[in-house]
Amino acid sequence: MDTLRYYLFVPLTTLAGVVGFALGGPWIWLGIGTFPILLLLDIVLPRDLAVRKVGSPLLVDGALYAHCVLIVALYVMYVLSVADGSNPVDGPNAGWLITANIASLAWLSAVPNLPVAHELMHRRHWFPRLVAQFVSTFYGDPNRDIAHVKGHHLDLDTPADSDSAYRGELIYSFVFRASWGAYAEAVKGEAERLRRLGHSPWSLRNRTYQQVLLLALLPGLCGYFAGATAAGIAVASMLIAKGLVEAFNYFQHYGLVRVPGAPVEKRHAWNHLGSVVRPLGVEITNHINHHLDGRTPFYALKPEPEAPQMPSLFLCFLSGILAPPLWFSLIAKPRLAAWDRQFATDSERDLALAANQRAGWV
Repeated sequence: MDTLRYYLFVPLTTLAGVVGFALGGPWIWLGIGTFPILLLLDIVLPRDLAVRKVGSPLLVDGALYAHCVLIVALYVMYVLSVADGSNPVDGPNAGWLITANIASLAWLSAVPNLPVAHELMHRRHWFPRLVAQFVSTFYGDPNRDIAHVKGHHLDLDTPADSDSAYRGELIYSFVFRASWGAYAEAVKGEAERLRRLGHSPWSLRNRTYQQVLLLALLPGLCGYFAGATAAGIAVASMLIAKGLVEAFNYFQHYGLVRVPGAPVEKRHAWNHLGSVVRPLGVEITNHINHHLDGRTPFYALKPEPEAPQMPSLFLCFLSGILAPPLWFSLIAKPRLAAWDRQFATDSERDLALAANQRAGWV
């Protein structure tokens, strides 16, 4: 049953979008239509604190690779539907369909695509890491693993980490800051890697060239086979998906502080243990357990109910994006105040007080 739940939430969600494009017309909304259903279920169902019991790691990994095939199929069916006229994105009455295309592509390119890419980029073998680079293209960040593994995991909850949101920071400004940080760290990290190996940063071995090529290839292929509007939709979808990816980091680390160089401990990440978001997110929402050992496979991550908790990740997204004052007053501030009292060390309380002052909260 634990293996089955990943198939039900990961490839099946992506498959809904594939079917929508295959049917065309109003069915294009089917991909984004999974969002309100999953949101409602995650909010109303009880928290899931169970430890997963997986008989075959190879079989459960199949859910990840099935998604990787389906995310490609999603774009193939999108292009085919535009090309054959079942998904008309040109003309005076195409506005709603363009919106449906962007919404479905962006949503599925971020979720469950980000959790799958995240899991694979942490694997030791070159093949899953290569697959992670490829599928990360759909949310506009093929070299995400460089900044994530060699930056975020080391600098978590410190000013050096562009993936950790400051207290008082709006999600909109954070998305731009985190995106710039991820790209800049990837370029810098790749240049440093090549120097250590005795190569020039301008060498063709530099993965930054691969990133630029992949980012141009996806909308380029859409445009070649289905026209300029299809290419523009692909670009818009990638940009929005990138924003959703950074929003995920916003909610996983919002406002937490850590003394630079101090060990990462159970108090240093928010956890979202919803019954839907755990399998849909490939257990990435067991977040601190992941940060304690980034090489632990997703199905072996154990929930930490005693660690800092947030409500449904979907609820956090809705409030943070649509109603920031409610996010701050009802969720962020109360939980950070509790974190300061119950979890923080003396040194971290000093950092938290300074962060509250900069945010204008005290």
